[in-house]
Amino acid sequence: MKLLISNDDGIAALGIRTLANCLAQAGHDVTVVCPDRERSATGHGLTLHQPIRAEIIESVFHPAVNAWACDGTPSDCVKLALWALLESPPDLVLSGINQGANLGTEILYSGTVSAAMEGIIEGIPSVALSLSSHTCKDFQPAADFAKILLDQIAAKPIPELMLLNVNIPAVKWSEIAGVTITRQGVRRYVDVFDKRIDPRGKTYYWLTGEVLEDVEPPSDLNLPENVPTDVDVIRKNYISITPLQYNLTYSGGVNQLSEWEFKFP
Repeated sequence: MKLLISNDDGIAALGIRTLANCLAQAGHDVTVVCPDRERSATGHGLTLHQPIRAEIIESVFHPAVNAWACDGTPSDCVKLALWALLESPPDLVLSGINQGANLGTEILYSGTVSAAMEGIIEGIPSVALSLSSHTCKDFQPAADFAKILLDQIAAKPIPELMLLNVNIPAVKWSEIAGVTITRQGVRRYVDVFDKRIDPRGKTYYWLTGEVLEDVEPPSDLNLPENVPTDVDVIRKNYISITPLQYNLTYSGGVNQLSEWEFKFP
């Protein structure tokens, strides 16, 4: 398969190197276009008011991998690759492997998911891959699963345009309990701003927070209740695959608000 790989952790991140090298060694045609530095939690930001530069990178990835480092956001990287750097569209856009989970409502902030979502916007099936640890450096199990997932997609293509948000538990391959199709849970933060004083006596604020996971997602989403949440299965050492789309229309809201009546003078 012809693959475009990006991320939000930057060109030097071990996750993207492990993923790209593993898939290149498996025989896939791999191109990497990713930020030149860490761009975590940038969401789906695009660069509009300044030029974007991309530099060819050598001696970082497997010799078969073509790579660029871009000074833009993760979404910039994928958009630039699709419209300027690649001679033809890829079969699949991948993003990751991210250092840290992208579960529940975290996906709204995630540069990893946003890079993959840019592929969906351009009509290309996409996969976001995240390792559920901010400290574990063993990305090989996640890369090995990515290879299995691509074999599955090649044998049985994704039936319609969607993004697969994949989270892999940070455990040894032998400890992974299985793979589960999931729905998006709730993993949000009680945001706390730590007020500090800099050496010049000026006040600044540092965003910290406590994660909340045991919050039930809304019920009126037209989803089967027996489908587990991504937040829940990752605790049990299952790989979570949540299908996503960019259309955020709330069907329950459309039905409820259709009863409103507006009277104009």
